[in-house]
Amino acid sequence: MSSRAEILELLRENARQTPEDLARQTGLDVSEVEATIDALESEGVIRGYQAVVDWDAVDLDDEQERVRAMVELNVTLDREVRYDDISDRIAKFPEVQSLRLVSGDFDFALTVEGDSMREVSRFVSDKVATIPEITQTVTHYIMESYKEQGVEFGDGHDDDRLSISP
Repeated sequence: MSSRAEILELLRENARQTPEDLARQTGLDVSEVEATIDALESEGVIRGYQAVVDWDAVDLDDEQERVRAMVELNVTLDREVRYDDISDRIAKFPEVQSLRLVSGDFDFALTVEGDSMREVSRFVSDKVATIPEITQTVTHYIMESYKEQGVEFGDGHDDDRLSISP
């Protein structure tokens, strides 16, 4: 594995590691690690650093809770409109947290966030579904998250089921 790939993997596991920590783990000099990270950021390989938050563990008022949904989109393309053209339009909406071109029964998968189910529903119907090339939307509201970006959520117990003995 190249030093760039190794640094990327280590940062994906924990982006709060210092260059000194990364140098110790990779066997590189601290200055090499810093230069590599600077290059990866300036090349647009590293696009940002984020905390993985288990929102269910945060004590929020009912008014503050965020609603997330996965939305499937089907589109019809023509000679003048490509997938990139459609994705450029959709990605500009702040409600869209992620957007992917996928294989299977639909063309795009996006994750949307809003203050209520009504807000998410209106966003999909008023902003997304009105894009002329979109022929179908299917919205799935996220009820519970068990894992985000490789980090498992839970209470730390391996098995919460009651044991039954014969």
